Amino acid sequence: MPSVAPFDIDDHIETAAFIGDVAFFAGASGVIHRLGEGEKTIEAHDGLLTCVRDPFSQTLLTGGEDGRVLRIARDGTFEELVNVPRKWISVVAGGPHGAVAYAIGKETRVIESGTSHLFTEERSVEAVAFAPKGLRVAAARYNGASLHWVTGTAPPVDLEWKGAHIGIDFSPDGRFLITSMQENALHGWKIDGKVSEEARHMRMSGYPAKVKSWSWAPRGKWLATSGAPAAIVWPFSGKDGPMGKAPLELGTRSNIMVTEVAFHPTEEVVAIGFIDGMVLAVRIADGKEALLRRPGKGAITSLGWDKDGKRLAFGSEAGDCGIVTLGD
Repeated sequence: MPSVAPFDIDDHIETAAFIGDVAFFAGASGVIHRLGEGEKTIEAHDGLLTCVRDPFSQTLLTGGEDGRVLRIARDGTFEELVNVPRKWISVVAGGPHGAVAYAIGKETRVIESGTSHLFTEERSVEAVAFAPKGLRVAAARYNGASLHWVTGTAPPVDLEWKGAHIGIDFSPDGRFLITSMQENALHGWKIDGKVSEEARHMRMSGYPAKVKSWSWAPRGKWLATSGAPAAIVWPFSGKDGPMGKAPLELGTRSNIMVTEVAFHPTEEVVAIGFIDGMVLAVRIADGKEALLRRPGKGAITSLGWDKDGKRLAFGSEAGDCGIVTLGD
């Protein structure tokens, strides 16, 4: 049976994540709590706006109301990467070979190998993501997304679709680019090979609420999403992704909304966090459910597995956090 070690923080938790075997809980106030060999607090920002786990390194990347971007290591030490006074930095992403992207207004900025690169969009940049291979960055904006090669002289690729695009990510194999939208939908583009303009688009709609959390299965066959009273899980194993296929609905709980999803790092099992603080684990193959945590004080705002998939960190808007340890 899973065991839960609770940890209460007087803060809205933006991110719960593991770096190695150490759990981190990042609060909206700018204080980050590190649980490993005892508790340590890191005064990171005067107001935290974003905290993401860099998929290319064992670090966290943060942006704040103080105009700074930090890289935080497993031992709790941090390096200031950016300092732009009087600017809010709410968009950051980690890339290959230590590259970091962030956004200010209509600009996507990338730091790689000590060199800064700037890409200007027509509208404000709402989210950025690095491709899994090659130094390529994508920016979500109004009416679509833009793809930029960070080095070289190749022109950008503009992917158009009307509406406000507020989140962005590549599939693990790099074949698809997905955005979340201000409306209750996802949109996607097939970006491998030459296909017709119409065939490039993927529409994933029907959500009763905005999609604020998503997670790819370890081999990229599935994309789990929030925004409904179940985890909506789209199939991506075919050459055209989810087009013409119905998604799975996992962990359905009447009208209780899913707020967070996180795939296990090696198994096709997804952790699902709900608006009432409950956390379930559900297996894709047969829909079997396991209760990981009973309802708590607030909506789950973040879920993060350790690298072995044996522990799951969770955080909520009310600050009631913890670590679930799975049984054998």
